[in-house]
Amino acid sequence: MDETEYSGMLLGGPMPVGGRTAGWRFGAAVMAAAFVLCGGWAHWGWALEPFRLQPEEVVLIANRKAAESVGLARYYMKRRGLPEENLIQVWMTDEETCSREEYDRQLAEPVRRALRERFHGSQVRCLVTVRGVPLRVGPSALTAQEKAEKARMEKELHVLKEAVSGAEKGSQEARRIAKEMEAQQKTLYKLSKADETAAVDSELALVLEPEYPLNGWIPNPIFLGFRKAENTRFPQRVLMVSRLDGPSAAIVKRLIDDALAAEEKGLTGTAYFDARWPRPDAKTLKKEGMSYGFYDGSIHLAAEAVQKSGRLSVVVDARPELFQPGQAPRAALYCGWYSLAHYIPAFTWVPGAVGYHIASSECETLRSGSSQVWCKRMLEEGAAAVIGPVGEPYVQAFPIPHLFFALLIDGRYTLVEAAFLSLPYLSWQMVVVGDPLYRPFPHR
Repeated sequence: MDETEYSGMLLGGPMPVGGRTAGWRFGAAVMAAAFVLCGGWAHWGWALEPFRLQPEEVVLIANRKAAESVGLARYYMKRRGLPEENLIQVWMTDEETCSREEYDRQLAEPVRRALRERFHGSQVRCLVTVRGVPLRVGPSALTAQEKAEKARMEKELHVLKEAVSGAEKGSQEARRIAKEMEAQQKTLYKLSKADETAAVDSELALVLEPEYPLNGWIPNPIFLGFRKAENTRFPQRVLMVSRLDGPSAAIVKRLIDDALAAEEKGLTGTAYFDARWPRPDAKTLKKEGMSYGFYDGSIHLAAEAVQKSGRLSVVVDARPELFQPGQAPRAALYCGWYSLAHYIPAFTWVPGAVGYHIASSECETLRSGSSQVWCKRMLEEGAAAVIGPVGEPYVQAFPIPHLFFALLIDGRYTLVEAAFLSLPYLSWQMVVVGDPLYRPFPHR
C-alpha cells in the first residue's frame, strides 16, 4: 500500500487520550479517523521507510533463575545476529506474577541501569522479555494506614449490606443505601490499587520514563491515533517491547525458527477474520466511538486491507458464531472475537502465523496446563506470534485491528512496530508474543 491507499481507510469515532489519573488525564479527544492511516505519517518520526527496527536496536532480558531463559535468549541472538552486549540478565522470581517491589528492584532497576551504562551512546528501541521473566506485575503494597482504612471501610460495607437487605425493596431508603454502597465499593477498589496491576512488558515500555502514575493506563505516544492530540502529556522515552515466551522452551524456539523461515520463503495461507456483525457503512463507523461496534467494524476493515493487498486469500465470517473446528485450514493471519478463555480449535496454523483474539485475559498465562486462553493455545497449536491481555483491558485498550494488520502486510514494519503503532495505551494489560523483528511480508 502507498499513502493514498492508507488515507482511504477509515477509523471511526473519538479516541480518548488519557488514563484515569490526575495529571495524565485530559479532556481533549482526538478524532482517530482518516489521519491514522493518512499522509500525516510522512511528517512523523516514523515515516514510511523500510527496515526501521534493526537487530542492534533490540535488547533481550533473561532471568538467570529460570531454567533455559538465558539459553533461549542466546538462541535468538545467534539466529538474528545480535551482539552479546544486547543481553541483560536479571535474577528474580520465575513465577508468572511478581510483586511491584520485585518488579522495581529486581527487574526495572537492573534494566534501567544496564541501558544507561551499556547503551548511552547508541539507541535501543526495543526490549524483549524471554520465557522465565514474569508476565504480570501486581499493585503496590498497602501501607499500614491504607490497610487500616481498607478494613474499616469493609466493615462499613458489611453493615450497609445488612441494612439494605432489611430495607423495603424499591423504597427510597433502599435506594439511598444502595447508592452509598456503590460509592463505598468504588472507594474500596481505588484503595486496593487493583488498577495498578499490569503486564510486565507494558511497564517495561516506560522503564526509562522518570516518573508516571501506576493507576490506570498511560497514553502511548507511538500510537497513530494520537498523532494530532493536543494539550496532552505523553511519556517521552518509550521503548517497544515484545516477548519470546510459550508453554515450553521448544515452542519458543519453534516460533523463532518459524518467523525466520516465513521471512525467507514468504508467509502463505489464508487470513481469517471473525466479526460478529455485518460490516457497517462509513457513517455508522464514525459514530461508534471506541465501542464493540467500532472494533467489529475494524475487523472488517482489516480483512479488506489484506484482500486489497493481494498477499493472502481472505475469509470473513460476520455471524455471531465463531469459526468452528476444522473451518480454518492453513491459517496465516487471524483476528476475531469473542470466546472468553475458551480457544476453539478451528485452525491449522502455517509456520509464521499471527493470531489475535479480542477478549479479556487471553494472555493471563503462557504456561503449560489446562488453561484454554487463546494466546497460550494458539502458540501450542502452531502460531508464531500472538497478541493478548494479561487481565481486563477494556475494549478501547486493544490494538486497532485494521491498523495492526495493514501495517503488518505493508512489509515495511516489523511485528513489534505494527503492534505499538496500533496500541493505544501503556502501563496496562497488553502483551505481544513473538520475534520483534519478524516481517511476514517483503515490501513491494
